[in-house]
Amino acid sequence: MNDLTASQARRRERTLLLAIGLSAFGPFATGYAVLLSQSTTQVADFVRRTAELGAMIVSWAVFHRLTRRRDGDRAHRTRLTGLANGSVAAAMAISAVLLFVLALLRLGRWSPGGNVYPGLAIAVLGFAVNSWFWRRYSTMTRERYEPIIATQARLYFAKAAVDLCVIAALAAVAIAPAHPATRIVDTAGSIAVGIYLAWCAVRTIRS
Repeated sequence: MNDLTASQARRRERTLLLAIGLSAFGPFATGYAVLLSQSTTQVADFVRRTAELGAMIVSWAVFHRLTRRRDGDRAHRTRLTGLANGSVAAAMAISAVLLFVLALLRLGRWSPGGNVYPGLAIAVLGFAVNSWFWRRYSTMTRERYEPIIATQARLYFAKAAVDLCVIAALAAVAIAPAHPATRIVDTAGSIAVGIYLAWCAVRTIRS
C-alpha cells in the first residue's frame, strides 16, 4: 500500500466506490426478479450478489483507512489487508454453501414457472459490468501490485464467470420451462455456481 502514489490510490479508491455503487443495485433488482420466478438459480444469484456487496464494502473501508494512514504499524496493516481479503473469501464460501443447500432442498419439489426474463436481463448486464471491472482491476494490478485490488480482480473474474452460468440456466428456463432437462439445467446452474465460488474462496485464502 505504501508503494502506491497518491494518484494511484485515489484512482483505485474511486473504482472501489464505483463498483459498490453499481453493485448496490444488484441485490434489489435480483430480489425483485426472485419474486417473479421459481428459479433456484435466481435465488442463488440473489444470495451471491448480497454477500459480495458486503465484502466489497469491507474492502473499500480497509483500503480507505490504509491509504489515509500510510505510516501505521506494518503488522496492523497486514491484519487489515487480511480482513479485507478474508471478507471476500468468506462471501464466496458462504454463497457456495447456501447454493448447495438451496439446490438440494429444491431437488424434490422444483416446478417451472414465473417470469425469468428480468433475472436474465440482469445477469447479462451483470456479465458486461463485471467483465469491465475485472479488466480494470487487472490492469491496476499489473501496473502496481496491491493485495486488496488483486483480490478484487479475482472476485470480479469469478462474478463474470458465475454470470455466464446464471445466463445459461435462466435461458434454458425461458426457452423450455416445462422440458424435463430444464429442471436439471436450473439445479445444475446453482451447483456450478457453488463449486466455482468454493474454488475461488480457497484460492483467495491460500494467496
